[in-house]
Amino acid sequence: MDIVTLLAFAAVSFVGIATPGPTVLLALTNGSRHGLRRAIAGMIGAVLSDFVLIGAVAVGLGALLAASEFWFSMLKWAGAAYLAFLGIMLLRSKGGIDAALKTGAPAGVTSTFSIGLKSFMVAATNPKGYLFFSAFLPQFIDPTLPQAPQYVLLALTFATLDFLIMFGYAFFGSQAVRFLKTSGALWLERACGGALLALAGSLAFYRRTTV
Repeated sequence: MDIVTLLAFAAVSFVGIATPGPTVLLALTNGSRHGLRRAIAGMIGAVLSDFVLIGAVAVGLGALLAASEFWFSMLKWAGAAYLAFLGIMLLRSKGGIDAALKTGAPAGVTSTFSIGLKSFMVAATNPKGYLFFSAFLPQFIDPTLPQAPQYVLLALTFATLDFLIMFGYAFFGSQAVRFLKTSGALWLERACGGALLALAGSLAFYRRTTV
């Protein structure tokens, strides 16, 4: 793989990642609720899911989902249900911002593991991700060269961009909440909750034939 191909992959990936999706919305919410440092756990969870998705595509899981209505539907409904659950939790929020962000008190009870697991599960249970990578990655793979190192390079590039963009969203959330009153921060959470519900709905109506 030459540098031009890698740069093209990075440019297209940047646009795709920066467009608000479930993981970047969670990064924004985590930054506003828990602060930038604890939001990093969510970023790590999402990055790990990038490696899972790309690794799965490399061994053929994306092709399996494209061919099997049953497994595609199972993963689709699991992902839609989980997104809907997170969205409802945010819509029902009564103000989950950690006291430490406002008063310097000890941080909230949400564990960093839980924050990371949420982001990982959101991406890992989304069949659109597997189908996207199945269609997207082969365009940048040189079939005349060993494929494993190329997939590793693409995965590292995508994961790095994903982390940096989520960091930007989380930073924005952590700074915005400092200038918002409690009611404003609450509405920020509810807006993200509504967006996650909308994404859950779009996933529920997603069909393999649209790929």
